[in-house]
Amino acid sequence: MLEAGLTQTELAEAVNAHLRADGYEGTVSDRTVRNWLAGKTIWPHARQRQALEAVFGCAVEELGFTPPAGGCGTAPSPEQEEPVRRRHFLTATTGTTAGAVPLVAAARPSSVGTSDVIRLREGLEALTTLDQSRGGHESLERAALSGAALALRMQERAASQRVRQRLFGVAADYTAAAAWSAIDAHRSNQAHQHLDRALYLARMARDSVTELSVWNAHALLARQRRNYAQAVTAAYAAQATTAARRDPLFASLAHARTAVSHSYLGDRQAALRSLGHAEEALAKADLRAPRPSWVAFYGPAELSALTAVVHDRIGDPAKAEAASHIALSTIPSRFRRNRAMATLRLAMAQLHQRDIEQACATTETAFQLMEGTPLPGRMRSRLGDFHRDLITIAPDSAAAREWADRHRTEWTLA
Repeated sequence: MLEAGLTQTELAEAVNAHLRADGYEGTVSDRTVRNWLAGKTIWPHARQRQALEAVFGCAVEELGFTPPAGGCGTAPSPEQEEPVRRRHFLTATTGTTAGAVPLVAAARPSSVGTSDVIRLREGLEALTTLDQSRGGHESLERAALSGAALALRMQERAASQRVRQRLFGVAADYTAAAAWSAIDAHRSNQAHQHLDRALYLARMARDSVTELSVWNAHALLARQRRNYAQAVTAAYAAQATTAARRDPLFASLAHARTAVSHSYLGDRQAALRSLGHAEEALAKADLRAPRPSWVAFYGPAELSALTAVVHDRIGDPAKAEAASHIALSTIPSRFRRNRAMATLRLAMAQLHQRDIEQACATTETAFQLMEGTPLPGRMRSRLGDFHRDLITIAPDSAAAREWADRHRTEWTLA
Protein backbone atom coordinates (compact mmCIF):
# COMPACT_ATOMS: atom_id res chain seq x y z
CA MET A 1 0.00 0.00 0.00
CA LEU A 2 2.82 2.39 0.80
CA GLU A 3 4.56 1.63 -2.48
CA ALA A 4 1.31 2.13 -4.40
CA GLY A 5 0.44 5.30 -2.51
CA LEU A 6 -2.92 3.89 -1.39
CA THR A 7 -4.71 4.78 1.83
CA GLN A 8 -6.96 2.24 3.54
CA THR A 9 -10.05 3.89 2.08
CA GLU A 10 -8.54 4.05 -1.41
CA LEU A 11 -7.61 0.38 -1.33
CA ALA A 12 -11.14 -0.50 -0.25
CA GLU A 13 -12.53 1.53 -3.15
CA ALA A 14 -10.14 -0.11 -5.64
CA VAL A 15 -11.12 -3.61 -4.48
CA ASN A 16 -14.82 -2.72 -4.60
CA ALA A 17 -14.40 -1.41 -8.14
CA HIS A 18 -13.09 -4.81 -9.22
CA LEU A 19 -15.86 -6.63 -7.40
CA ARG A 20 -18.55 -4.50 -9.04
CA ALA A 21 -16.92 -4.90 -12.45
CA ASP A 22 -17.27 -8.67 -12.01
CA GLY A 23 -20.94 -8.33 -11.09
CA TYR A 24 -20.63 -8.56 -7.30
CA GLU A 25 -21.55 -6.11 -4.57
CA GLY A 26 -18.63 -4.02 -3.30
CA THR A 27 -18.74 -4.51 0.49
CA VAL A 28 -15.09 -3.91 1.42
CA SER A 29 -14.61 -1.01 3.86
CA ASP A 30 -11.60 0.65 5.45
CA ARG A 31 -12.33 -1.51 8.51
CA THR A 32 -11.92 -4.59 6.31
CA VAL A 33 -8.54 -3.28 5.20
CA ARG A 34 -7.51 -2.64 8.81
CA ASN A 35 -8.33 -6.26 9.62
CA TRP A 36 -6.09 -7.36 6.75
CA LEU A 37 -3.26 -5.15 7.96
CA ALA A 38 -3.62 -6.26 11.58
CA GLY A 39 -3.63 -9.93 10.64
CA LYS A 40 -7.15 -10.50 11.97
CA THR A 41 -8.14 -11.74 8.54
CA ILE A 42 -5.42 -14.06 7.33
CA TRP A 43 -7.25 -15.33 4.24
CA PRO A 44 -9.86 -13.02 2.62
CA HIS A 45 -12.89 -14.26 0.73
CA ALA A 46 -12.10 -15.73 -2.70
CA ARG A 47 -13.60 -12.79 -4.58
CA GLN A 48 -11.68 -10.34 -2.45
CA ARG A 49 -8.48 -12.28 -3.05
CA GLN A 50 -9.01 -12.09 -6.79
CA ALA A 51 -9.66 -8.35 -6.58
CA LEU A 52 -6.53 -7.80 -4.47
CA GLU A 53 -4.46 -9.70 -7.01
CA ALA A 54 -5.85 -7.49 -9.78
CA VAL A 55 -5.17 -4.31 -7.81
CA PHE A 56 -1.57 -5.12 -6.89
CA GLY A 57 -0.62 -7.27 -9.86
CA CYS A 58 0.68 -10.16 -7.75
CA ALA A 59 -0.52 -13.26 -5.87
CA VAL A 60 -2.19 -12.71 -2.49
CA GLU A 61 0.50 -14.83 -0.84
CA GLU A 62 3.02 -12.16 -1.87
CA LEU A 63 0.87 -9.66 0.04
CA GLY A 64 1.29 -11.66 3.25
CA PHE A 65 -1.93 -13.66 3.30
CA THR A 66 -1.77 -17.33 4.30
CA PRO A 67 -4.41 -20.01 3.58
CA PRO A 68 -5.67 -21.70 6.73
CA ALA A 69 -4.21 -25.10 7.59
CA GLY A 70 -6.18 -27.83 5.89
CA GLY A 71 -8.28 -25.27 4.08
CA CYS A 72 -8.64 -24.64 0.42
CA GLY A 73 -6.05 -22.42 -1.11
CA THR A 74 -6.40 -20.53 -4.29
CA ALA A 75 -5.03 -21.28 -7.67
CA PRO A 76 -2.64 -18.72 -9.01
CA SER A 77 -4.51 -16.09 -10.96
CA PRO A 78 -3.90 -16.17 -14.71
CA GLU A 79 -1.27 -13.72 -15.80
CA GLN A 80 -2.87 -10.50 -16.93
CA GLU A 81 -2.07 -8.96 -20.26
CA GLU A 82 0.53 -6.27 -19.56
CA PRO A 83 -0.43 -5.88 -15.87
CA VAL A 84 0.08 -2.42 -14.44
CA ARG A 85 2.60 -3.02 -11.68
CA ARG A 86 3.95 -0.86 -8.93
CA ARG A 87 6.41 1.72 -10.18
CA HIS A 88 8.75 3.72 -7.98
CA PHE A 89 9.15 7.31 -9.13
CA LEU A 90 10.42 9.70 -6.48
CA THR A 91 14.04 9.47 -5.40
CA ALA A 92 15.17 11.27 -2.28
CA THR A 93 18.57 12.90 -1.93
CA THR A 94 19.87 9.77 -0.22
CA GLY A 95 18.92 7.66 -3.21
CA THR A 96 16.12 5.84 -1.38
CA THR A 97 12.52 5.71 -2.59
CA ALA A 98 10.56 8.63 -1.19
CA GLY A 99 7.24 7.72 -2.80
CA ALA A 100 5.60 6.17 -5.78
CA VAL A 101 3.11 7.02 -8.46
CA PRO A 102 -0.10 5.49 -7.11
CA LEU A 103 -0.96 2.10 -8.52
CA VAL A 104 -3.33 2.19 -11.45
CA ALA A 105 -6.04 -0.41 -11.04
CA ALA A 106 -8.01 -1.05 -14.20
CA ALA A 107 -11.46 -2.58 -13.85
CA ARG A 108 -10.38 -5.22 -16.32
CA PRO A 109 -6.94 -5.99 -17.79
CA SER A 110 -8.15 -4.84 -21.21
CA SER A 111 -9.78 -1.62 -20.02
CA VAL A 112 -8.45 1.60 -18.51
CA GLY A 113 -10.96 4.11 -17.15
CA THR A 114 -11.24 7.55 -15.65
CA SER A 115 -10.29 6.42 -12.14
CA ASP A 116 -7.00 5.08 -13.51
CA VAL A 117 -6.26 8.44 -15.13
CA ILE A 118 -6.95 10.24 -11.85
CA ARG A 119 -4.68 7.93 -9.91
CA LEU A 120 -1.86 8.29 -12.43
CA ARG A 121 -2.16 12.07 -12.24
CA GLU A 122 -1.70 11.87 -8.46
CA GLY A 123 1.86 10.72 -9.09
CA LEU A 124 2.45 13.87 -11.11
CA GLU A 125 1.33 15.94 -8.12
CA ALA A 126 3.97 14.20 -6.00
CA LEU A 127 6.71 14.99 -8.52
CA THR A 128 5.64 18.64 -8.63
CA THR A 129 5.88 18.85 -4.84
CA LEU A 130 9.40 17.41 -4.94
CA ASP A 131 10.44 19.89 -7.61
CA GLN A 132 9.10 22.82 -5.60
CA SER A 133 11.22 21.81 -2.64
CA ARG A 134 14.44 20.48 -4.14
CA GLY A 135 14.49 21.67 -7.74
CA GLY A 136 15.20 19.78 -10.94
CA HIS A 137 17.49 16.75 -10.98
CA GLU A 138 18.02 13.66 -13.11
CA SER A 139 16.07 11.28 -10.85
CA LEU A 140 13.01 13.49 -11.08
CA GLU A 141 13.43 13.75 -14.84
CA ARG A 142 13.61 9.97 -15.21
CA ALA A 143 10.61 9.49 -12.96
CA ALA A 144 8.55 11.92 -15.02
CA LEU A 145 9.50 10.17 -18.26
CA SER A 146 8.49 6.84 -16.73
CA GLY A 147 5.12 8.35 -15.86
CA ALA A 148 4.67 9.54 -19.44
CA ALA A 149 5.57 6.10 -20.82
CA LEU A 150 3.08 4.44 -18.47
CA ALA A 151 0.31 6.83 -19.54
CA LEU A 152 0.95 6.03 -23.20
CA ARG A 153 0.90 2.28 -22.58
CA MET A 154 -2.40 2.67 -20.76
CA GLN A 155 -3.71 4.77 -23.64
CA GLU A 156 -3.61 1.69 -25.85
CA ARG A 157 -6.17 0.03 -23.56
CA ALA A 158 -8.38 3.06 -22.88
CA ALA A 159 -12.07 2.32 -22.39
CA SER A 160 -13.16 5.29 -24.52
CA GLN A 161 -11.87 8.05 -26.76
CA ARG A 162 -12.36 10.51 -23.89
CA VAL A 163 -10.11 8.42 -21.63
CA ARG A 164 -7.57 8.04 -24.42
CA GLN A 165 -7.41 11.80 -24.89
CA ARG A 166 -7.03 12.39 -21.16
CA LEU A 167 -4.14 9.92 -21.05
CA PHE A 168 -2.40 11.84 -23.83
CA GLY A 169 -2.82 14.89 -21.62
CA VAL A 170 -1.30 13.14 -18.60
CA ALA A 171 1.62 11.95 -20.75
CA ALA A 172 2.11 15.53 -21.95
CA ASP A 173 2.14 16.82 -18.37
CA TYR A 174 4.67 14.21 -17.25
CA THR A 175 6.89 14.98 -20.25
CA ALA A 176 6.64 18.72 -19.57
CA ALA A 177 7.64 18.02 -15.96
CA ALA A 178 10.68 16.11 -17.22
CA ALA A 179 11.55 19.06 -19.47
CA TRP A 180 11.24 21.55 -16.63
CA SER A 181 13.44 19.37 -14.41
CA ALA A 182 16.06 19.28 -17.18
CA ILE A 183 15.89 23.07 -17.57
CA ASP A 184 16.34 23.58 -13.84
CA ALA A 185 19.26 21.14 -13.88
CA HIS A 186 20.78 23.00 -16.88
CA ARG A 187 20.46 19.97 -19.18
CA SER A 188 19.37 22.01 -22.17
CA ASN A 189 19.65 19.38 -24.91
CA GLN A 190 17.48 16.92 -23.01
CA ALA A 191 15.03 19.69 -22.12
CA HIS A 192 14.58 20.66 -25.77
CA GLN A 193 13.80 17.06 -26.77
CA HIS A 194 11.30 16.70 -23.95
CA LEU A 195 9.56 19.97 -24.81
CA ASP A 196 9.11 19.00 -28.46
CA ARG A 197 7.59 15.71 -27.33
CA ALA A 198 5.39 17.38 -24.73
CA LEU A 199 4.04 19.86 -27.29
CA TYR A 200 3.11 17.01 -29.64
CA LEU A 201 1.32 15.14 -26.85
CA ALA A 202 -0.47 18.27 -25.63
CA ARG A 203 -1.83 18.87 -29.12
CA MET A 204 -2.91 15.24 -29.39
CA ALA A 205 -4.77 15.75 -26.13
CA ARG A 206 -6.11 19.15 -27.23
CA ASP A 207 -4.85 20.44 -23.89
CA SER A 208 -4.17 24.15 -24.19
CA VAL A 209 -3.10 24.49 -20.55
CA THR A 210 -0.26 22.02 -21.01
CA GLU A 211 0.57 23.66 -24.34
CA LEU A 212 0.94 26.97 -22.50
CA SER A 213 3.21 25.36 -19.91
CA VAL A 214 5.39 23.99 -22.71
CA TRP A 215 5.74 27.39 -24.41
CA ASN A 216 6.49 28.94 -21.03
CA ALA A 217 9.28 26.41 -20.54
CA HIS A 218 10.49 26.99 -24.12
CA ALA A 219 10.91 30.68 -23.30
CA LEU A 220 12.92 29.79 -20.21
CA LEU A 221 15.10 27.36 -22.14
CA ALA A 222 15.76 29.84 -24.95
CA ARG A 223 16.83 32.45 -22.40
CA GLN A 224 19.07 29.87 -20.74
CA ARG A 225 20.68 29.30 -24.13
CA ARG A 226 20.99 33.10 -24.59
CA ASN A 227 18.70 33.01 -27.61
CA TYR A 228 16.65 35.95 -26.40
CA ALA A 229 14.74 36.56 -29.64
CA GLN A 230 13.53 32.96 -29.57
CA ALA A 231 12.54 33.43 -25.91
CA VAL A 232 10.30 36.34 -26.93
CA THR A 233 8.74 34.27 -29.72
CA ALA A 234 8.00 31.39 -27.34
CA ALA A 235 6.47 33.75 -24.79
CA TYR A 236 4.18 35.21 -27.47
CA ALA A 237 3.17 31.65 -28.42
CA ALA A 238 2.16 31.10 -24.79
CA GLN A 239 0.03 34.26 -24.96
CA ALA A 240 -1.73 32.93 -28.05
CA THR A 241 -2.93 29.69 -26.42
CA THR A 242 -6.58 29.15 -25.61
CA ALA A 243 -5.65 28.78 -21.94
CA ALA A 244 -4.17 32.29 -21.86
CA ARG A 245 -7.19 33.76 -23.63
CA ARG A 246 -9.63 32.13 -21.20
CA ASP A 247 -7.83 32.46 -17.85
CA PRO A 248 -6.28 35.80 -16.79
CA LEU A 249 -3.79 34.02 -14.51
CA PHE A 250 -2.33 32.08 -17.43
CA ALA A 251 -2.34 35.26 -19.50
CA SER A 252 -0.46 37.05 -16.73
CA LEU A 253 2.19 34.33 -16.62
CA ALA A 254 2.65 34.52 -20.40
CA HIS A 255 2.96 38.32 -20.32
CA ALA A 256 5.42 38.16 -17.42
CA ARG A 257 7.57 35.68 -19.32
CA THR A 258 7.42 38.00 -22.34
CA ALA A 259 8.54 40.90 -20.17
CA VAL A 260 11.57 38.99 -18.90
CA SER A 261 12.48 37.92 -22.43
CA HIS A 262 12.27 41.53 -23.70
CA SER A 263 14.43 42.69 -20.80
CA TYR A 264 17.18 40.27 -21.80
CA LEU A 265 17.00 41.68 -25.33
CA GLY A 266 17.48 45.13 -23.85
CA ASP A 267 14.09 46.39 -25.03
CA ARG A 268 13.10 48.51 -22.06
CA GLN A 269 9.74 49.81 -23.32
CA ALA A 270 8.54 46.42 -24.53
CA ALA A 271 9.56 44.83 -21.22
CA LEU A 272 7.69 47.42 -19.14
CA ARG A 273 4.65 47.22 -21.42
CA SER A 274 4.47 43.44 -21.05
CA LEU A 275 4.96 43.77 -17.30
CA GLY A 276 1.99 46.12 -17.17
CA HIS A 277 -0.14 43.61 -19.10
CA ALA A 278 0.89 40.89 -16.64
CA GLU A 279 -0.17 43.02 -13.67
CA GLU A 280 -3.51 43.92 -15.27
CA ALA A 281 -4.30 40.32 -16.11
CA LEU A 282 -3.38 39.05 -12.65
CA ALA A 283 -5.67 41.64 -11.06
CA LYS A 284 -8.57 40.04 -12.98
CA ALA A 285 -7.67 36.43 -12.10
CA ASP A 286 -9.53 34.29 -9.58
CA LEU A 287 -6.59 32.95 -7.59
CA ARG A 288 -8.79 30.31 -5.91
CA ALA A 289 -9.96 28.70 -9.15
CA PRO A 290 -8.82 25.07 -9.59
CA ARG A 291 -5.75 24.73 -11.78
CA PRO A 292 -2.97 22.17 -12.37
CA SER A 293 -0.37 21.93 -9.62
CA TRP A 294 2.50 23.01 -11.89
CA VAL A 295 1.16 26.60 -11.95
CA ALA A 296 0.71 26.83 -8.17
CA PHE A 297 3.98 28.78 -7.98
CA TYR A 298 2.52 31.69 -9.96
CA GLY A 299 0.68 34.58 -8.36
CA PRO A 300 1.46 38.02 -6.95
CA ALA A 301 4.62 36.76 -5.22
CA GLU A 302 6.14 35.21 -8.34
CA LEU A 303 5.13 38.20 -10.45
CA SER A 304 7.08 40.37 -8.00
CA ALA A 305 10.08 38.05 -8.40
CA LEU A 306 9.89 38.31 -12.20
CA THR A 307 9.43 42.07 -11.91
CA ALA A 308 12.74 42.15 -10.04
CA VAL A 309 14.42 40.35 -12.93
CA VAL A 310 13.01 42.82 -15.46
CA HIS A 311 14.03 45.93 -13.52
CA ASP A 312 17.52 44.62 -12.85
CA ARG A 313 18.04 43.78 -16.52
CA ILE A 314 16.87 47.20 -17.75
CA GLY A 315 19.09 49.08 -15.29
CA ASP A 316 16.78 49.84 -12.35
CA PRO A 317 18.43 47.84 -9.54
CA ALA A 318 16.74 49.86 -6.76
CA LYS A 319 13.30 48.91 -8.11
CA ALA A 320 14.55 45.35 -8.53
CA GLU A 321 15.56 45.26 -4.87
CA ALA A 322 12.16 46.56 -3.76
CA ALA A 323 10.35 43.95 -5.90
CA SER A 324 12.58 41.20 -4.50
CA HIS A 325 11.72 42.15 -0.94
CA ILE A 326 8.01 42.03 -1.80
CA ALA A 327 8.46 38.61 -3.41
CA LEU A 328 10.33 37.16 -0.44
CA SER A 329 7.72 38.45 1.99
CA THR A 330 4.99 36.51 0.16
CA ILE A 331 6.47 33.40 -1.54
CA PRO A 332 5.19 30.42 0.51
CA SER A 333 7.85 28.53 2.46
CA ARG A 334 7.07 25.27 0.64
CA PHE A 335 8.51 26.80 -2.56
CA ARG A 336 12.01 26.48 -1.19
CA ARG A 337 13.79 26.60 -4.55
CA ASN A 338 11.76 29.65 -5.66
CA ARG A 339 12.60 31.48 -2.44
CA ALA A 340 16.29 30.72 -2.96
CA MET A 341 16.16 32.03 -6.53
CA ALA A 342 14.38 35.21 -5.41
CA THR A 343 17.07 35.65 -2.75
CA LEU A 344 19.78 35.48 -5.41
CA ARG A 345 17.91 38.09 -7.47
CA LEU A 346 17.87 40.33 -4.40
CA ALA A 347 21.62 39.85 -4.01
CA MET A 348 22.16 40.77 -7.66
CA ALA A 349 20.10 43.95 -7.27
CA GLN A 350 22.12 44.91 -4.20
CA LEU A 351 25.37 44.15 -6.01
CA HIS A 352 24.38 46.31 -8.97
CA GLN A 353 23.86 49.18 -6.50
CA ARG A 354 27.46 48.62 -5.29
CA ASP A 355 26.28 47.39 -1.88
CA ILE A 356 28.97 44.71 -1.95
CA GLU A 357 28.98 43.41 1.62
CA GLN A 358 25.18 43.27 1.84
CA ALA A 359 24.95 41.43 -1.49
CA CYS A 360 27.46 38.80 -0.37
CA ALA A 361 25.61 38.38 2.92
CA THR A 362 22.27 37.95 1.11
CA THR A 363 23.58 34.98 -0.87
CA GLU A 364 24.17 33.19 2.43
CA THR A 365 20.40 32.92 2.86
CA ALA A 366 20.08 31.19 -0.51
CA PHE A 367 22.64 28.57 0.53
CA GLN A 368 20.81 28.10 3.82
CA LEU A 369 17.46 27.64 2.08
CA MET A 370 18.85 24.82 -0.06
CA GLU A 371 20.87 23.21 2.73
CA GLY A 372 20.72 19.44 2.64
CA THR A 373 20.15 19.10 -1.11
CA PRO A 374 22.41 19.68 -4.13
CA LEU A 375 21.93 23.05 -5.79
CA PRO A 376 19.99 22.82 -9.09
CA GLY A 377 22.02 23.70 -12.16
CA ARG A 378 19.99 26.84 -12.84
CA MET A 379 20.81 28.12 -9.34
CA ARG A 380 24.49 27.34 -9.76
CA SER A 381 24.41 29.33 -12.99
CA ARG A 382 22.89 32.33 -11.18
CA LEU A 383 25.61 32.08 -8.54
CA GLY A 384 28.16 32.05 -11.35
CA ASP A 385 26.57 35.24 -12.73
CA PHE A 386 26.80 36.79 -9.26
CA HIS A 387 30.47 35.88 -8.97
CA ARG A 388 31.33 37.31 -12.38
CA ASP A 389 29.54 40.58 -11.62
CA LEU A 390 31.15 40.65 -8.17
CA ILE A 391 34.70 40.47 -9.48
CA THR A 392 33.84 42.99 -12.23
CA ILE A 393 32.34 45.55 -9.86
CA ALA A 394 34.65 45.04 -6.88
CA PRO A 395 37.65 42.96 -7.96
CA ASP A 396 39.86 44.04 -5.07
CA SER A 397 37.35 44.10 -2.24
CA ALA A 398 37.88 41.86 0.76
CA ALA A 399 34.21 40.86 0.65
CA ALA A 400 34.57 39.61 -2.93
CA ARG A 401 37.66 37.56 -2.15
CA GLU A 402 36.11 36.10 0.98
CA TRP A 403 32.90 35.18 -0.86
CA ALA A 404 34.79 33.43 -3.65
CA ASP A 405 37.05 31.53 -1.23
CA ARG A 406 34.13 30.41 0.87
CA HIS A 407 31.63 29.39 -1.79
CA ARG A 408 33.53 28.51 -4.98
CA THR A 409 33.44 24.77 -4.33
CA GLU A 410 29.87 24.84 -3.11
CA TRP A 411 28.35 26.53 -6.13
CA THR A 412 30.54 25.01 -8.82
CA LEU A 413 30.50 21.39 -7.69
CA ALA A 414 27.28 21.06 -5.68
